[in-house]
Amino acid sequence: MKKVAFVCIHNSCRSQMAEAWAKKLGKGIIEVYSAGTEEYPEVKPGAIQVMNEIGIDMDEHYPKLLTDIPKDIDILITMGCGVVCPYVPCNHQEDWGLEDPSGKSIEHFRDTRNIIEKKVLDLIDRIKNNTICV
Repeated sequence: MKKVAFVCIHNSCRSQMAEAWAKKLGKGIIEVYSAGTEEYPEVKPGAIQVMNEIGIDMDEHYPKLLTDIPKDIDILITMGCGVVCPYVPCNHQEDWGLEDPSGKSIEHFRDTRNIIEKKVLDLIDRIKNNTICV
C-alpha cells in the first residue's frame, strides 16, 4: 500500500476532507494521512457538515501537524495553499490548487467536497494503474 498525505496550512478543511474521502474510497490501496504546517484548534464545522451529508463521519477528526504523520510518505498532495510547504520527503508530489471554502457559504464547502472526491478517485485510479511515479 502507498502512503498518501494530504497537506495544507491548518489541516482544518480541504486536507481533512481529502483524508476522509481517501480512507473511504482507497481502502486496501492507500494508507492515508493529513496534516498542516500550522496549529489550528478544530476542523471547520462546514467541512464536517458537508461530509456528514454524504455519510462520511468526520466528527472525530482533528487538525494534525506534519510532525504527527510518518516520515516515509510515498505521495504528498498539497491543497493549493499559496505558501511553500516545508520539505517532506516523498516519491511523488502534486498540488491540487483548491480554493479554501473557509468563511464562504456552505455551497462552497459542497463544491470543494465534490472536487476533492473526483481528485481522490483519479489519484486512486493512477495508483492502481501504475501511472503515477512512486
